Amino acid sequence: MEFPKLRPRRLRSNESIRRLVRETKLSLDDLICPVFVRYGEGIEEEVPSMPGVFRYSPDKVIDEVKKIRDLGIPAIILFGIPEHKDEVGSDTWSKEGIIQRTVRLIKKEVPDIYVITDVCFCEYTTHGHCGVLKNHHVDNDATLENLKKQAVSHAESGADMLAPSGMMDGMVKAIRSALDEANFYEIPIMAYSAKFASAFYGPFRDAAQSAPAFGDRRTYQMDPSNAREALKEVLLDLQEGADIVMVKPALSYLDIIYRVKEATLLPVCAYNVSGEYSMIKAAGKLGWIDERKVMWEVLTSIKRAGADMIITYFAKDVAILINRGELA
Repeated sequence: MEFPKLRPRRLRSNESIRRLVRETKLSLDDLICPVFVRYGEGIEEEVPSMPGVFRYSPDKVIDEVKKIRDLGIPAIILFGIPEHKDEVGSDTWSKEGIIQRTVRLIKKEVPDIYVITDVCFCEYTTHGHCGVLKNHHVDNDATLENLKKQAVSHAESGADMLAPSGMMDGMVKAIRSALDEANFYEIPIMAYSAKFASAFYGPFRDAAQSAPAFGDRRTYQMDPSNAREALKEVLLDLQEGADIVMVKPALSYLDIIYRVKEATLLPVCAYNVSGEYSMIKAAGKLGWIDERKVMWEVLTSIKRAGADMIITYFAKDVAILINRGELA
């Protein structure tokens, strides 16, 4: 009998050698932690559909941000829930808006955390859509004017990076122009460039109270069937001045992450969204899967596909494992 000369199993024989040859490794530097902040005082309420994720009032959010910082996670992304909503989401550009007040507070109390703000309108409008409505349709160009006001207001409050998520045509160019005109040349833009109209967003809409009052968002978010269109969106955002591009969701769009990584030299962010998180949490609670191992495997797959950074609700959980030196 002739035995094989090439034996890949040699490099799998124990954990030490597996660590040495491991091609894809998660690190703290890969993580961005989402944080939900809402109006009020003394509030720390768990999101029913997202175990372990909470909505905080500004006075309570500081302790959470300090925990995130102390775990070694470099950045957070803020989502706001205002006290009052209106047809255009004017809280988004108010100096006393929920995001503006929270950013100022975080920058005062936890200045070494990197603060990214979501730039959109769905949490702030009475109708739950991502812009100005005209005849029940989102008016793209009218929305761009409000995005410019929102972006400058966030920058004035001390945000380190802006992340426009509404999928309006020309949003990156409009925001970049507004920031530059206001002398915020140094503020980078992380564009939600390939954001798909996904069913995986359900728990987020619960957390952010942002479900549309009617219809859906398929006229501005992308059709899940389209891959080449994702590249078109990414390249347009690149031309308009994006500094980082994003693919959202992540797990069902690993092929898109890979294509985007191959098509651009910009850093690529992937959003491991709420539905992906909650499915793992639910199945883990029922004992159907090993939650920790599946979490690690999913995040590793996103990194392996090409993501340079990952927005994930698992950020704190995975940071604890990394700090302990534990693998899946």
